[in-house]
Amino acid sequence: MALWRIRATVDDRPGYLSVLTASLALRAVNILAVQVHTTEAGAVDDFLVDAPDTLSETDLLAAVTRGRGRDPFIARAEAQGLADQPTKALALAGRLMTDPDALGETLGALLDAPDVRWRPGRPAERPGLAGARMTVADPAGGSYEVVRGAPAFTPAEYARAQALVEVSGAVLRQLAQHTTLLLPDGAELLFRPATADDCEAARRLHGRSSVATLGRRYPGGSPSDARLPRLLTPAGGLTLVAQHGEEVVAMANLLVEGDLAEVALLVEDAWQRRGVGTALLRRLLAYARHAGSAVVVAHAGADNVAMLRTLRRVGDGSTDRDGAMLSVTLPVETRTDTPA
Repeated sequence: MALWRIRATVDDRPGYLSVLTASLALRAVNILAVQVHTTEAGAVDDFLVDAPDTLSETDLLAAVTRGRGRDPFIARAEAQGLADQPTKALALAGRLMTDPDALGETLGALLDAPDVRWRPGRPAERPGLAGARMTVADPAGGSYEVVRGAPAFTPAEYARAQALVEVSGAVLRQLAQHTTLLLPDGAELLFRPATADDCEAARRLHGRSSVATLGRRYPGGSPSDARLPRLLTPAGGLTLVAQHGEEVVAMANLLVEGDLAEVALLVEDAWQRRGVGTALLRRLLAYARHAGSAVVVAHAGADNVAMLRTLRRVGDGSTDRDGAMLSVTLPVETRTDTPA
């Protein structure tokens, strides 16, 4: 006996599936698993079968055709196919819970697609189906293009892929959630994503910061009250705040545009030189990696020794000088689950 995968479309009418299964049974084909995908063209039936060794692909094709199956796809299968789809999907979702960067690999495994490509930026086409090509948005930024030779994807398979995307997105959001940092001197800070409700606390942070600290963070001048909400919730980026008690004592901004990200830090004078800026920057670099950024750039004055020292702590980058301003470019770890 040999394992085969058979997929065919039949009219979505009572009795038509039984005609197809009867045609297979007449040739001693044992159906081990079946899935039914509803489409506009009819019901797409996907079988895993055990067939006699004497039956060839041509014999199976003839059986499907006689059973009123249309657009048949027949291929040899492996024993791994005996696992049902719910079990397979749950196992892949469990993997994403511990490794959200493996979304590309899990999509390929779920859909039996050997070609999964990650694309930066917005997808060239809207997420959806086009025959044997599927496009889904990556919650970390960019999109995945999933391609297989045959058969064409069904709406049910697209829905399963979207469910995995949602799991990955939930895990990524969790990564950016609240974290407590214990400083070497025993002080505790809460790190969390900023919200629009932090505007007043951010104003107080700016008010407590010295002119020199504000000048290093904002070479062009401190932000207006109207600009603060955009700094706290940037489009296409992330702002983290460090909170001590009821007060925000530091904030770090990450702006993402394509495969380039830009970071900036503001740490209240009393909390400087205590590792706060380094910890915030490390978290922003992790977010940039999940967002698919290739490099992260930070701009600092040549006299901003503290910021330059912090950048050196988190990575080896290149430095460009423009007058009194330095631009430090840090490479971001390359994604490994996205073949070119």
